Amino acid sequence: MRDIPAARSTLRIIKYLAARGEPVRAATLSRELGIPRSSAYQLIAVMQDEGFVVHFPEDRTYALSTSLAELAAGSASLTRLERMAKPLLATMARRTGLPVVAHASVLTGADVLYAATYRAPRAPKPVNQIGVRLPAHLTASGRALLARLSNEQLRAMYPDDSMVFRRADAGPSSFNELRLMLDDVQAKGWATSDAEIESNYTTIAAAALDRSERPAAAVALTFRVTAVDGDDIDALAGTVCKSAAALGMRYCGRI
Repeated sequence: MRDIPAARSTLRIIKYLAARGEPVRAATLSRELGIPRSSAYQLIAVMQDEGFVVHFPEDRTYALSTSLAELAAGSASLTRLERMAKPLLATMARRTGLPVVAHASVLTGADVLYAATYRAPRAPKPVNQIGVRLPAHLTASGRALLARLSNEQLRAMYPDDSMVFRRADAGPSSFNELRLMLDDVQAKGWATSDAEIESNYTTIAAAALDRSERPAAAVALTFRVTAVDGDDIDALAGTVCKSAAALGMRYCGRI
């Protein structure tokens, strides 16, 4: 049997962190696994860069992120989401009577992954197509989902302000700005984004909650700024929220 020490040590670290179920210091991990401290730090750094390990700087500890679970369940859960969401998206888009794109997405780390979409007649083709990943804090869908996380969960995803980057001088530029924005989203029940990803597009999104009241997916409408009168935004937001609630009911097995 071939032995690649770095690969074997990486797998041992993953199994150790999974078994502990709580953040661990690198020195503790190194000592209990018998891995040289320098090697342990290097492996953890790579795993952190790839999104598989979360660093808690306050305690100088590390824990597994949700990425491994997402990899294991990703394909099946996205297929399930597409099956549940697509009829709702089509109905939502048609009811608006506008050239909109309806879509559903999920959080994957600090990104949103678009899993289902429906384009109404004459609707544009924005970047948020199936399979595309975008920074969650710059999208309405991502903000709708992030607003449902605890402050601790949010801080784990954005451990420092460099993670809260801006694009085209738009969007929050620090964790505190992001937190304030998400507090507003939580109060309203829906989120918006305007040209943070693409100019001339607006998106309205709301979170669908699972049985445990956790954000399972986001439902959203994207449209050209010129296609919708500003007075119609609240009405569209109400439509999005109703569709998100309906998707949440499906997650709970009630529809």
